[in-house]
Amino acid sequence: MDKAKIDAIYSTHIKKMNSLKDTFRRDNIDDIDWDGRLTAIKGARGVGKTTLMLQYIKETYKTNTTALYISMDDLQLAGLTIFDIATHHDQQGGTHLFIDEIHKYQNWSIELKNIYDTITNLKVVFLSSSILQVYKGYADLSRRAVTYQLHGLSFRAYLQVETKMPFKKYSLEQILNNHVAIATEILQRIKPFMYFKNYLQYGYFPFYLEGKKTYDQKLNNILNVTLEVDLPYILDVNIHSVQKLKRLIKIIANAVPFTPNITKLAEAIEVTRNTVLQYLLYLEQAEIFNLLHTVEKSYTHLIKPEKIFLQNTNVCYAFNNNNPNIGTVRELFFLNQLKTVAQVNYTKQGDFLVNEKYIFEIGGAKKTFAQIADILNSFLAADDIEYGVGNKIPIWLFGFLS
Repeated sequence: MDKAKIDAIYSTHIKKMNSLKDTFRRDNIDDIDWDGRLTAIKGARGVGKTTLMLQYIKETYKTNTTALYISMDDLQLAGLTIFDIATHHDQQGGTHLFIDEIHKYQNWSIELKNIYDTITNLKVVFLSSSILQVYKGYADLSRRAVTYQLHGLSFRAYLQVETKMPFKKYSLEQILNNHVAIATEILQRIKPFMYFKNYLQYGYFPFYLEGKKTYDQKLNNILNVTLEVDLPYILDVNIHSVQKLKRLIKIIANAVPFTPNITKLAEAIEVTRNTVLQYLLYLEQAEIFNLLHTVEKSYTHLIKPEKIFLQNTNVCYAFNNNNPNIGTVRELFFLNQLKTVAQVNYTKQGDFLVNEKYIFEIGGAKKTFAQIADILNSFLAADDIEYGVGNKIPIWLFGFLS
């Protein structure tokens, strides 16, 4: 191997460690088994995957190069294979290889399998896009790789950043059964509504810490890179299709929650009905949309969703010039926070069916149970209240699930 190239790779690793700024620490770090033989961390652009990985490396190894970080979009790696780098790293006493942007490397799946099978002492962690097609390679890696999904900041995680205080996670059942006691404990420490509106507008992606004035612009950049770079690269979507995807997003984003008429959408962007369904699936996998299905249809691909939401409230604000419909924001907050820990489906009674058991209606402080009266296991997630009573629960409290 080219010694100059290899030296440059290790030098880049050390520079990365030395230049990493001390920002907040995601407690997700502790949820990952970093010493597994093959570990995948996936998530949408901007949620902080690279920072999470670099923080762990710096905490654990500092500049000790028994751990090596590489990114597959680094021009220094041109002409080198992942397998070659792994082999050399192992021979030099390396124990851990951390790989970023792995979907930029064509033979990633085959080479990771070969590393796993032949370099048995090396631990490999790799990052990639949340787009499902990347994981077709799991035909070979399904018995080998352990996968973790990294999401944007929950309301709880955002509060930890802003207040520099730790807050506990609660299970859905704990919140449903003990919400008054949990809210009392939290309210003795902070006033959630001092932070809630800001979180809805710009708190989901950690890069808000780089500056709020440019936040919407960066959100737009992420969307464009996902559509113009990731989708074509990973799914072999051509540039003509990218323009149609953008038109589809514009149509739906201006009317969320959107009840789709697939035939009309197909006519509007001049594609077939099945192509629209495929596009919607791509956009859900890319974490741009949340598709809501009935329980019966939730396990079937290319089936018309009952409703379409944007992925998080920050995007909703950005698409609506920071003046979105508050009812839409409330529903989207609830859906976004619940989907990380629970199954959420469409229901004709109420707004959401959770874990095929609980019916939720979403609304403001004056919202009543009229629409879900006499339904077993029904709850009201209400905005603008600090404490709940009975089955009426403050909506902000569902931000403490993850």
